[in-house]
Amino acid sequence: VIVCYDVGEKRVNKVFKICKKYLYYNIAGPENSGPVKIIIMFRKLFFLIIVSGFFCISSAQVREVEPGRIRDLVCFWNFEKLKGPWKAVSGKSYWLREGASSVKSVEDGLWNNRSVLLTEGQWLYIPAEECSALNICGKNAQISVVAWIKRKKKKVKQCEAVAGMWNETDKKRQYGLFLNLGIWNSRQQVGGHISGVGGPTNGYKYCMDAAIGQSQVPLEIWQCIGMTYDGSEIRVYLNGVLDRREKQNPYYYDKGIFCVSGSKVDFTVGAVNRSGEMGNFFVGQISGIAVYNRALDGEEMRYLSSNILSDR
Repeated sequence: VIVCYDVGEKRVNKVFKICKKYLYYNIAGPENSGPVKIIIMFRKLFFLIIVSGFFCISSAQVREVEPGRIRDLVCFWNFEKLKGPWKAVSGKSYWLREGASSVKSVEDGLWNNRSVLLTEGQWLYIPAEECSALNICGKNAQISVVAWIKRKKKKVKQCEAVAGMWNETDKKRQYGLFLNLGIWNSRQQVGGHISGVGGPTNGYKYCMDAAIGQSQVPLEIWQCIGMTYDGSEIRVYLNGVLDRREKQNPYYYDKGIFCVSGSKVDFTVGAVNRSGEMGNFFVGQISGIAVYNRALDGEEMRYLSSNILSDR
């Protein structure tokens, strides 16, 4: 069934003929004879089994993932509304609002076939005072951020911020899920930033503390990307798999997550505040964003990516 679940009846008939040759080699007689009737019935039953296998496997591949089934969810947005703002459908009832301009909702996605399309200069955000549960910080803090994305080509070569609380301008970096960080000889991979100090890494101009995967994230195809932090290691995942890279994924980091004093940091999707303005824009579609206040394990990350098909 696994080998031929996606082929038609002709292929099934061919497989049946092979089975018939080896299992019923000596059976012969008219079509209405007992032995041949049994073979014909077996042939029909065999085809039904194959077809049933196809639907079972297909439904398993395209099943709708429910991030709320995993404990310690803070928020999950699936962007099924036709226009913003978008309210979280699970967890805290936080609203993601549009940044500089109206964001387009498109008919293509993993939940109710919808997603938002972000172009250069567009982003979503929640004001800090409206999302206290997303202000995850402290020495022993844990976090997981997962996003379902379909990238598009950027005009400018730079990193792309997907989701997090990451304000470089005011040295209030906390956590952020990125693409194409461009540090440590990397390009186009998933990156997960954690900062325990808020400012740049000691001795560097920027924050250099990040897990970075090995695989490049392709364009124009749905992908599930994610990061986790358990207080000692940052990990990044691509389609539910820990995308291992020597010294970079997992990345050892035991400084915890920076706790901002004074004015807090907005939660942003598709951009971050840096150099006094919003930038590092993500370009493409986002069908879902989920944030947990715990480091999810490998099995949980695999489940969250199970709505990504191999042919997407």
